[in-house]
Amino acid sequence: MTDGIIPALAARLDELTAWRRHLHSFPETAFEEHLTSAFLAEKLQGFGLPVHRGLAGTGLVATLQGRLGAGPAIGLRADIDALDITEATNLPWRSTKPGKMHACGHDGHMTMLLGAAEHLAAHPDFAGTVHFIFQPAEENEGGGKVMVDEGLFELFPMQAVYGLHNWPNAAFGSFLGRPGPMFAAFDIFEVKIGGRGAHAAMPHRGIDPVLAAAQLVAALQSIVSRSVDPSEAAVVTVTQIHGGDTWNVIPDEVVLRGTARTFTREVRDLVETRFRAICAGIGAASGTEIAVDYQRRYPAMVNHRAELDEAFAAARATSGDANVITDFPPIMAAEDFAYMLEKVPGAYLCLASGPGPNLHNAQYDFNDALIPVGASYWVNLVHRLLKPSS
Repeated sequence: MTDGIIPALAARLDELTAWRRHLHSFPETAFEEHLTSAFLAEKLQGFGLPVHRGLAGTGLVATLQGRLGAGPAIGLRADIDALDITEATNLPWRSTKPGKMHACGHDGHMTMLLGAAEHLAAHPDFAGTVHFIFQPAEENEGGGKVMVDEGLFELFPMQAVYGLHNWPNAAFGSFLGRPGPMFAAFDIFEVKIGGRGAHAAMPHRGIDPVLAAAQLVAALQSIVSRSVDPSEAAVVTVTQIHGGDTWNVIPDEVVLRGTARTFTREVRDLVETRFRAICAGIGAASGTEIAVDYQRRYPAMVNHRAELDEAFAAARATSGDANVITDFPPIMAAEDFAYMLEKVPGAYLCLASGPGPNLHNAQYDFNDALIPVGASYWVNLVHRLLKPSS
């Protein structure tokens, strides 16, 4: 696996690790990544790169022209935001911000792309243009969409765009991907069930939203089990139930919240249609008033075949054939890189970090040994895509 790791990047591991741990210590969440953005801009400008700041507020794009002539333009993207999680590690570089931490490895993603940018700026032996995209607010808030809406691809035209994400608990240094949908579409819902409060000992004098909520939670499970083709994939999960204040009072209202995940437009439409119909039916049957707020968030993230093949080739050049998995199972998590892939062809891979706590876990910490692997992948991808014409 080490044959494709660029020696100069491996030799820089200590300094790159220090950058990553600095970023880990100062996590910032969606659209609040001001210190993070300033750190990135300072590094990129120190490499001699022009930096465009302000896309999606805290997002930035640095641009590098190759010295071997004209050629296509490509984008390489890293996400920069942290999560609203209280860190439960005792590491010297643990989060200094209560209630916030880099529990998804975005600190590592930034560092791998910074390392690649520094190396390519010092050795711009390619033909064409690389745009290094540092995107805010990947976690739930759709910073990728905001960057696209604010003109990312108009300001920085490119023929392809690529993303990379660390993946715990798979063989260290292996690359994982698949053609077509790889991450699911992400929708959220809030259902308000309005009834009429009453004494718990006299339920016939009220309209019980708690009973309606229980029926609704159970009935929503029939969407996947009875309406979605078994060969397709979908998830409908109620994650919150709020209602009532004491033991002997039926409340006036219960609120349910949760999420739905799908991979295709047809199944997404079906799930929402059935969801609304079930809510209406339970409301009519129970005598409650049910109001549904169903929001479509991220679309499914769909890899483009030609660009994915190029990504796989760069991954093989980095880690070897045996460490590239081309039929990675689809993931029901969501990824707002999907918005970029809706506008420009591209591909997204996961890079395995070996055993350890899972993503979004309070014990999680990025595996620093992965930094030269990811940075080398980026450099190898640039050299593959931006070869000078013969």
